[in-house]
Amino acid sequence: MTGDASQIEALFTRQDGTFLFARWGRPIAPVVFGVTDETLAVVKGALEAVVVLAGHEMAETDPELGSNLMVFFFEQWDELPQVPGLDRLILGLAPLVETLKAAEANQYRVFHFDETGAIKACFVFLSMDAQLAAVPAETLALSQIVQSVLLWSDGAFRERSPLAVVGERTILRPEIAALVRAAYDPVMPAVATDASHALRLAARVGRMQ
Repeated sequence: MTGDASQIEALFTRQDGTFLFARWGRPIAPVVFGVTDETLAVVKGALEAVVVLAGHEMAETDPELGSNLMVFFFEQWDELPQVPGLDRLILGLAPLVETLKAAEANQYRVFHFDETGAIKACFVFLSMDAQLAAVPAETLALSQIVQSVLLWSDGAFRERSPLAVVGERTILRPEIAALVRAAYDPVMPAVATDASHALRLAARVGRMQ
């Protein structure tokens, strides 16, 4: 995907055929639940790395929400409805949990948007089944953060992970890293619904590689 507009377009084209691109419109203020201090440091390290890559900002708190990137690690989906106040942040939480249980899902992300359509909050839910538990913390954290920093399509990484293994290190695939940088270029809009946006992204990715 070296500046390939069609492949970039596919990453932001949903199953119903609509193109929708959005990036964060405010600094990211994270909080992580259900992990040890060691894993917390790994998650925040991954977030800091991706935010620096994007040229975006982090903050201690969000003036509207307090924390606007919430990452939840838990064992069973049934734990989510017991989190105080979460049902006010995630409308339809109970039926969503039932749907995810029925699908035997182990992860899910919910995005909230501001009045312009830019991302203002993201909720990441990780049900730590045997599959996720077998993934190294660094890999899991980086994968979740890159999938939270842009509004990718629902099938963007179904066929291929956004990550690559180089020696003993797990990194973002170079073309995905370049795309994240291009997406946060200050001259680019924070939101786009026209597929021609992929052409502009491709031009910038091509110059970066």
